Amino acid sequence: MNRAQILSPVAAAPAVRPPGQAREALRVFLRNRTAVFGLLLLLLILAVTLAGPWLMPGDPFEIAAAPMEPPGSEYALLGSDYLGRDVLMGLVHGGRATLLVGVVAAVLSVLIGVVVGALAGYYGGWVDDLLMRITEFFQVLPALLFAMVLVTLFSPTLATIAIAIGVVSWTGTARLARAEFLRLKRREYVLAERVIGAGNGRIIWRVILPNAMAPLIVSATLAIGTAILFEAGLSFLGLGDPNIMSWGLMIGSNRPYILTAWWAVTLPGAAIFLTVLAVSLIGDGLNDALNPTLRGRE
Repeated sequence: MNRAQILSPVAAAPAVRPPGQAREALRVFLRNRTAVFGLLLLLLILAVTLAGPWLMPGDPFEIAAAPMEPPGSEYALLGSDYLGRDVLMGLVHGGRATLLVGVVAAVLSVLIGVVVGALAGYYGGWVDDLLMRITEFFQVLPALLFAMVLVTLFSPTLATIAIAIGVVSWTGTARLARAEFLRLKRREYVLAERVIGAGNGRIIWRVILPNAMAPLIVSATLAIGTAILFEAGLSFLGLGDPNIMSWGLMIGSNRPYILTAWWAVTLPGAAIFLTVLAVSLIGDGLNDALNPTLRGRE
């Protein structure tokens, strides 16, 4: 029996989730009523916001009615804000900017976290020490304050807001990725790849990372909700992009009039709440579906 035959059973160990396990995860997810509700709610929100220009063509900054008209008025179904802008128009058009910032910031956060965590967990030693000290430095920084500084320095645009949120919110993903790589790097199929001469790059990104994706997918899903709340917080403090309508901008610009025109603040706040709720429910459902230790509860 030659060397290749000896190694072949180990080398052939699955490096990704088998199709049967993926179908089982999907079945568990679909049996979770709250997760399915969250998915349907998010799809509805996406449909409305993405189809906004066709549903309600026009400029959300245009004056449509008298200032602070209550809901049900002739020219503004959900009322108008302190300038007379249509709140419904703002909700439909503003969701695109809010969701875009949330997704881009979450993707950037996950990318940074995965790269830092993967390198720290795989190499260990001084690389792990250095990267974890950097992670701890960012972790102890006041995230909102640091994001405010970055946005102020580089001007408040959607791009800078998304980058600022991503830069300050990657530490949790980094620690999660590090833990997964520490757990998986001594598995048999990883050792087999080393024996047959696979490079570190292949082992990290094509062997270990696919097996660590389940918790990272859950983390990425929840990061979207966190980024949406972050964008709303920055806009509430007056650091949003004033030239692009967003739910956070609607809340921030109307906050002085919350007692006299509650709808101009409450309705975009409710939109943010429902979106973050939907994302959180989906994240919980994915966690139950992708975590084998939780499937027994079904």
